Amino acid sequence: MTYILPILAVVLSFALVFIAKPKNNEHFKLLLAFSGAFLLALTVFELFPEVYENADAKMVGLFVMLGILLQIFLEFFSKGAEHGHVHLDTKKSTFPWPLFISLSVHSFLEGFPIEEHQLMLYGILIHKIPIAIILSIFLLGSQIKIAKAVFFIVLFSLMTPLGSYVAAKAVWVTTYYTVINALVIGVFLHISTVILFESSEGHKFNLRKLVVITLGIAIAYLL
Repeated sequence: MTYILPILAVVLSFALVFIAKPKNNEHFKLLLAFSGAFLLALTVFELFPEVYENADAKMVGLFVMLGILLQIFLEFFSKGAEHGHVHLDTKKSTFPWPLFISLSVHSFLEGFPIEEHQLMLYGILIHKIPIAIILSIFLLGSQIKIAKAVFFIVLFSLMTPLGSYVAAKAVWVTTYYTVINALVIGVFLHISTVILFESSEGHKFNLRKLVVITLGIAIAYLL
């Protein structure tokens, strides 16, 4: 299930958009806010204690910060697709390689902590679904041919399972396990906090978003 569920989450999200052609983004924004809170809470509850327990605190902090910087760098190419924004020209028919590569690196790294922390699988799944929906809306609404869009989605769906497989099978991962997890924590911190900050447009109070954010944190704590 570690390998199958991330693939299904992305592919089924694409199929939903292809069939239903949703136009109301408000529900997706609520799901995105929930996913950001859930992922952030799981990162704090599950990943943080382990990395600080098993390594020098300053080194861990350094790689957490490097993870944040890595994600900021990736977003130069993805234009923020990891947290629900796709600011690319929909009139172009060329394959969006920068978007694909940056999202693939992000998704590959997401797969690493799943091997030792099965609860992170749920956080990543809930994070992937709204992102895959928003990405699918962009791909299907652009001038990109449907075959290229399907190719993009299928390859993208394989990246997280690939990261989990490498974490499980590669010998070198054991040596650098704490460092890699610290890097991934930085990626998760940046993504989840950006989602939460952007979930309130104009920084206005929104009761529904406050409820789903609180719910995401509470469910992560109870798992």
